[in-house]
Amino acid sequence: IGQMLASKLGNASMGMRVHYYDVARLPPADEARLGVARFHDTLRGLMGASDCVVVCTPARPDGAPLVTRQALGWIKPGARLVNVARGSLVDEDALADALECGRVSAAGLDVHADEPRVSRRLLRFAGVDIASAGAGAGELVAGGGDDGNERSVNPGRVMLTCHNAGGTVETHVGFEELAMRNIMAVLGGEKAITPVNMHSLKLRDSKL
Repeated sequence: IGQMLASKLGNASMGMRVHYYDVARLPPADEARLGVARFHDTLRGLMGASDCVVVCTPARPDGAPLVTRQALGWIKPGARLVNVARGSLVDEDALADALECGRVSAAGLDVHADEPRVSRRLLRFAGVDIASAGAGAGELVAGGGDDGNERSVNPGRVMLTCHNAGGTVETHVGFEELAMRNIMAVLGGEKAITPVNMHSLKLRDSKL
């Protein structure tokens, strides 16, 4: 997902400089193909250089957040944060604090830490007035009871969707087709089209 996003945003027509941080750097040829401007070997470096940070990484095995309160302290003032990966990767209370103080100007979340529930504090930035939403609204709202300040604040600074941003017919057909093409390639003695663990593959003669 991250590489596909980079290929679109790195296109000259978009006018964006794409930076990225990962456990392993891409080969120079892949960086050139994707239009990547710079690799960062630390999350701090990426956060401080980006106007918009997009989280596209798998969840950590221990469920710990990647975008912590400390990481949000590194972010470029006024930057935006988008999470299309896993809800556990972002400390939502820390994000709400960063929105309140203006460190983060806006956020878009397609995933949430306690799905299907969404953060009560982030809902306020999305323009939802919890105090007048009616009985039963709290069933899909995470985080404590009424804190006395449930009115929407600066509506429109946060966009929340329910883990369905990729739920198009074209996407699902593409998943199935890509899986079949990978299987056919390997069974035919060729290299897999989209291997995900090449950096850890140790089999000397494997074509995967």
